Amino acid sequence: MRLLFPVIFIIACAACNKPQGFDYRGMQNLKIDSVGLTKSKISLELLYFNPNNFGAELKNVNCNVYINHNYLGNYVLDTLMLIPKRSEFIIPSSMQVDMKNIYKNAFNSLLSKQVLVELKGTTRVGKGGIFITFPFNYSAMETFSMF
Repeated sequence: MRLLFPVIFIIACAACNKPQGFDYRGMQNLKIDSVGLTKSKISLELLYFNPNNFGAELKNVNCNVYINHNYLGNYVLDTLMLIPKRSEFIIPSSMQVDMKNIYKNAFNSLLSKQVLVELKGTTRVGKGGIFITFPFNYSAMETFSMF
């Protein structure tokens, strides 16, 4: 019996893979909910993929959003979401946008077909009530057109 426990423990540790981060797949359904001179509200859906062979719980997301290196706003999600294993999932997003930063480079952003989107922040992910905070830093060119 004393020999059986270490063997089972070694096999269990060898079977466990290091968890992988979620893969960003893109954004969809961008909507401008309200427009103001100083603040506006936008909503969109962020599409991700869980490459792990196990489900997880997403408890919190807190990130700053930048468009072409200009601060757009802060996004906070404080809702528990169940993420299935090896599947795509959507995070609904809504945030207040500081319009003075948009006005700075609005002309260049409107003329270009692609913009650089950067997300920098932290997320709390866990399973079975144990959560760990992970930092993330994502940037990619996104196609966006006002016309």
